[in-house]
Amino acid sequence: MIGIETMKRGGSHLRIANHQMTWLITGGTGQLGIAVSVELRERGILFHAWGSQDLDISKGPIVLDVISQLSPKVIVNCAAWTDVDVAESNEPQASRVNSDGAENLAMAAKHCGAKLIHVSTDYVFSGEGKDPWQVYDKSDPQSAYGRTKAEGENRVLATYPENSSIVRTAWLYSPWGRNFAKTMTRLALKDDGEVRVVNDQMGQPTSAMDLAKQLIDLGLSSSSAGVYHGTNSGEATWFEFAQEVFKLARADTSRVFSVSSSEFPRTAKRPSYSVLSHDSWSKTSVHPMRDWRIALEEARPSIISAVKAEG
Repeated sequence: MIGIETMKRGGSHLRIANHQMTWLITGGTGQLGIAVSVELRERGILFHAWGSQDLDISKGPIVLDVISQLSPKVIVNCAAWTDVDVAESNEPQASRVNSDGAENLAMAAKHCGAKLIHVSTDYVFSGEGKDPWQVYDKSDPQSAYGRTKAEGENRVLATYPENSSIVRTAWLYSPWGRNFAKTMTRLALKDDGEVRVVNDQMGQPTSAMDLAKQLIDLGLSSSSAGVYHGTNSGEATWFEFAQEVFKLARADTSRVFSVSSSEFPRTAKRPSYSVLSHDSWSKTSVHPMRDWRIALEEARPSIISAVKAEG
C-alpha cells in the first residue's frame, strides 16, 4: 500500500499526521523528486515527498525535529539550488541549501538511523578531463554551484559516512519541469527555424526516470554507503543530444546547427567534459544505467505529451 501523508504547519514546525511513511524525498517537487515518487508508487513503497515549502532543509533544528518525528527508513535528498548562473552572485544563499542543507539532513539521518542518499553533480569536477571521471578523482569545482555541492558532499561524508551515499548525476531530463530535452522537443514540434546548439561540451544525457530507479535500488540494497555516478551510459555533446531529440520527434535534424560555447557566453563556466565513470557500481548489487539513446527513445512519448499539454 502506498501513502503520501498530509503536512500541517504548526507555528514554525511541521506536524506529522501519519507515522507510517518509510521513505522521505526532499526536493520532492523537482523533476528528480517527482520521478522518485512515481517509481516508489509503482513499487508499492510508502513515502513522503516534500518540497522546499514543506521543509526548508537549511534550517537545522527544524530538519532534526521533523525527521525525528517521521523516522524514515531512507532519505533521498533531491533538494538543491540548481540555478548555476544565479549562484555566481548568490553563493551564500546557494550554500545554505547545497552545503548546510546536506549537512542538516545527514545529522538528522544519523539521529534516527536512516539511510541517506544525497544527489550531487558533475560540477564538483573541473570539467577539463578527457577520460571519464572516477568517483575518487579530486574535486576541483569551477563555479559557485560546484563549490557548494562539493562542500555538501564533504559534510555528508564527514557527518554520517557509515550510512550515506553520494550519487553524482548530470544532464537530467524528464517530462516534468524545465530541461533540455523538453526545450528541444518544443522547438522540434514547431517545425520551423534553425536551432543552434553547442558542440564542444561532452556529457551523458540522463533520464530522471532511470536515475530514480537506480536511487531506489541503492536504497533497498544492503550495502550502499559510498560515492557513485548516476548517469546513463554512453556520451554525447549537447548538439548530438538535440539531434537525437529532433530525430525521435520526427523533425528535420538539418535544422539543428553546431556552434561553439563561445557563441553562448554564460555567467558560470560550463564543464567541457562531464562524462562520469560507473565503475563503483561493481561493488554493489545495483547495475549501471543503460545507454542514453535507449532511455531517451523510451521517454519520447511522455516528453512529447508533456510539451503538448503545456502548450
